[in-house]
Amino acid sequence: MEPEFKECTGDTVLLPETLDNVLKLSDHESETHSSPLVDTLLNNNVSACSDTTQDPGSEGKTEEDKFFDCEETLENVSQEEEDDFDLKEDQVSEFNEEYLKELEKDLTEEEKQSRKDESMQLKEGGNEQFKKGEYTEAEDSYAKALAICPLCYEKERSILYSNRAAARMKMDKKEEAISDCTKAIELNPNYIRAILRRAELHEKTEKLDEALDDYKTIVEKDPSVTQAQEACMRLPKQIEERNEKLKVEMMSKLKDLGNMFLRPLGLSTENFQVNQDPSSGSYSVNFVQNPNNNR
Repeated sequence: MEPEFKECTGDTVLLPETLDNVLKLSDHESETHSSPLVDTLLNNNVSACSDTTQDPGSEGKTEEDKFFDCEETLENVSQEEEDDFDLKEDQVSEFNEEYLKELEKDLTEEEKQSRKDESMQLKEGGNEQFKKGEYTEAEDSYAKALAICPLCYEKERSILYSNRAAARMKMDKKEEAISDCTKAIELNPNYIRAILRRAELHEKTEKLDEALDDYKTIVEKDPSVTQAQEACMRLPKQIEERNEKLKVEMMSKLKDLGNMFLRPLGLSTENFQVNQDPSSGSYSVNFVQNPNNNR
């Protein structure tokens, strides 16, 4: 039966009979009489897929095989994107507390406890890895534990940060270790081990003033820590020597800079004598015409 077309108001566009016949081809006819437009679309699609997935073994494959290869490639790319997203999610969940709060707001107390227990298992695994000298693996275990340990367990998270700092110290990641110690102390201000660890790291990175502050904090909180007491006696002299050395270096650089500007005038910094008044501590500058004659 031929299709009937109803009239509609306005301009009427009739479906061409030839296109209607093409759409109603039987299975047998579709194998032997294909539309040029359909052939073109199919060929273009197959070409696009085959161009992106060609490999040495692609010759001799049917069009159906090529479509399968293209689909498989897309699935692989999708999986890689999901893996990458999961990695970024782990990184965000560790450091972004707002993100963690959002994740945890609907958790029951049982679920939070379960997550804490899982994080403690990861921590124990990290401790064993640390004892074996597997510091990279230990760092990874502590990071995974931090990613799932609920924020409400501040003491446990503080220990995890401190433990990861210890692993990073062994890997010579001093700045990251200092950052972890700081987070541990923020969560537990009385965490002596974390403060002591940060003090040691500050000293190793030549941040002597910060190290001394941490050692003083330890002595205030626990006077029995002999390492902190010794550092409080030792570091002030080291800081004074460092400051004196920096002062000499600074004055030398200023002298060189002054000579650069005075040289075109036939002068040098030797033409200017700086004297300090012992009583007031103020300085006076005197011009000397022939400084060599005064020696």
